[in-house]
Amino acid sequence: MNRRSVLALTLSSAAYLALGGLGAAILPAQAARGEADTLAIGGSVTEIVYALGQQHRLIARDTTSTFPPEAQALPDVGYMRALSPEGVLSVSPDLILSEEGAGPPETLGVLEEAAIPFITVPGGFDAESVAAKIRAVGDALEVPDEAEALARQVTGQIETAKARAQEHGGAPKRVLFVLSAQGGRLMGAGDDTGAAAIIAMAGGVNALEGVTGYKPLSDEAAAAAAPDVILMMDRGGDHGASAEELFALPALAVTPAAESRSLVQMDGLKLLGFGPRTGAAVSELAAALYGS
Repeated sequence: MNRRSVLALTLSSAAYLALGGLGAAILPAQAARGEADTLAIGGSVTEIVYALGQQHRLIARDTTSTFPPEAQALPDVGYMRALSPEGVLSVSPDLILSEEGAGPPETLGVLEEAAIPFITVPGGFDAESVAAKIRAVGDALEVPDEAEALARQVTGQIETAKARAQEHGGAPKRVLFVLSAQGGRLMGAGDDTGAAAIIAMAGGVNALEGVTGYKPLSDEAAAAAAPDVILMMDRGGDHGASAEELFALPALAVTPAAESRSLVQMDGLKLLGFGPRTGAAVSELAAALYGS
């Protein structure tokens, strides 16, 4: 039993003794509120809470928290980079666990004034960073032993998947991650991005090496990248594109990827969340690039 549970039990027992029979009526409500006081901001943080078996503590989530599917039944306070103070405060959290990048700063300032504990979970794009993220969530929820076990398990899965991805034997595929193709204008991923990291883990080469961050691509730049494979998040709407639409674009029509019709689409949170499913994401991408 963690310290919070011990404290809650001690206080509840004291209340019961002081109030006699009335204590029995208020104990369940106190216990339930004590276990369900956390707002998770960021899809990977929410996944980790579930993977640790601590989902009963969650009272709300942000829009990016879509996995596991049952998390979507929680109240949604909005997109993590565009949070409103009213939305966050409406769910009355006692603790906020957030990925890096939550905002805007004005909202964070209001939450600081409200004296709500706000823990920013460190990010990163490698196995060690995923493990650190898991341990940070576990420490915040006072389940460090469970977090350590999960961190070791996930790290092992990632390293095993990376090793297997290097066994394909052929030349590494040049992979262009397209964040969006809205209006025929491509946004691609360069170095120092989650996309570049997951491509490397899966045994590929980022086709936009030498470019930093996510950048708009001219037709000439996309063609010069000469990707063998286009990688995208599996999503619809204005930011999505079918293979037919994508390879009809002048920027990509002349690439090896268009010639072989090589388009890989994966769940965005699984691919770029760098959470408990990262090992599975590496395996899935490697299989798509080189075959199982």
